[in-house]
Amino acid sequence: MLDQIALLAAVTVLGVLEQAYFALQVIYARRKYKVSPPDTAGPPEFERVFRAQANCSEYFPIFVSVLWVAGIFFQQGVAAVCGLLYLYARYQYFQGYTLSAHGRLGPMYFSAKVLWILIGLSMAGLLVHFLSLSSFVWRMEIPSKLQLLFRW
Repeated sequence: MLDQIALLAAVTVLGVLEQAYFALQVIYARRKYKVSPPDTAGPPEFERVFRAQANCSEYFPIFVSVLWVAGIFFQQGVAAVCGLLYLYARYQYFQGYTLSAHGRLGPMYFSAKVLWILIGLSMAGLLVHFLSLSSFVWRMEIPSKLQLLFRW
């Protein structure tokens, strides 16, 4: 069982570590630019770091959810590779955004494409699961209904 989810777990832990790194970058930027919590406004350099971290955090639950669904219902290896690509793109997004708002665009579009691929894999895996389940149920119901017909 654990072999079937180990790659997903590893990518998830890497994602959590990446989120922690982004949060630490906000702490360092707060100190550097003297922006005390709960303030979120400050020099543009601080605001870009803050927004980059917030944007990455907003998408993280979606990413983790579809990573696991795609990995369990489609294929673990494919989902894990997509997950690594997503995390790399998000790292590039964060780095690009801290330099300039325009620097986030390429990685943002790439990470969105990977996220849509994971959503598609999740949907495909679930569709196959439910179709094969309903086919199984259908095969089981026909013999039992035929038995009822021929009892009397």
